[in-house]
Amino acid sequence: MDRAVDGLDAAGFLQIWQHFDVDDDGYIEGKQLDAFFQHMLEKQGMKEITEDRIRRLGARFVPARDAAADGRLQIQELATMMLPEEENFLLLFRRETPLDNSVEFMRIWRNYDTDSSGYISAVELKGFLQDLFLQHRRSVTPEKLEEYTDTMMKMFDKNKDGRLDLNDLARILALKENFLLKFKMDACSQEDRKRDFEKIFAHYDVSQTGALEGPEVDGFVKDMMELVKPSISGTDLDKFRKALMGHCDINGDGKIQKNELALCLGLKLS
Repeated sequence: MDRAVDGLDAAGFLQIWQHFDVDDDGYIEGKQLDAFFQHMLEKQGMKEITEDRIRRLGARFVPARDAAADGRLQIQELATMMLPEEENFLLLFRRETPLDNSVEFMRIWRNYDTDSSGYISAVELKGFLQDLFLQHRRSVTPEKLEEYTDTMMKMFDKNKDGRLDLNDLARILALKENFLLKFKMDACSQEDRKRDFEKIFAHYDVSQTGALEGPEVDGFVKDMMELVKPSISGTDLDKFRKALMGHCDINGDGKIQKNELALCLGLKLS
């Protein structure tokens, strides 16, 4: 680790980042990097801050600058290269455990929204982080766990209400693009619609049982809702889920069979 960034922790990094991320969207402009490094050196108590030193620091992080095609730099990209491993773990795990399916995302959501409030509180987030450390065979003291929880809440609680909603958790877990965006819902021919339906159902039928249940229904509902409403809450999702089950679960078994979903979507499978 370069001596210039020795001792920089997640909380300190967050404070410096927020100085530049004025609209709090998780990005800063690439052209702000020199000012970012200068501010960082000042915060680290460096006495002699020269243009050459700033330039050398900037050169080291050019790959991060180039990673964004639009000229912007994401908080995760820079933190990954600047923070020590133990401080950066909670940012690194997003790369180590990428989610490309809303079913797994909703499984995590249901598991940690223990009171079914439609939100994850600081206490519930702490439980999630503790399990995360155990999963990666890392130890953490109670004091450090409190610190990490507080830092994560500051980073991802966008409306500062002391709890995380579906969208906040999606940012933490780096959930990939909505799977349903790959398809044209108004496909011209019946054959095209059937082909797309088969791909969609297979994506959400993670258990490969021929029926959607539990988090598989949740994942499908979440992605469907986000096609028309980009920002949804846990309460919104539960309401739409109940409506979908009432409409599609024809045999009342608490699942959505493949032929049931097809009928709901106006398709008749051969």
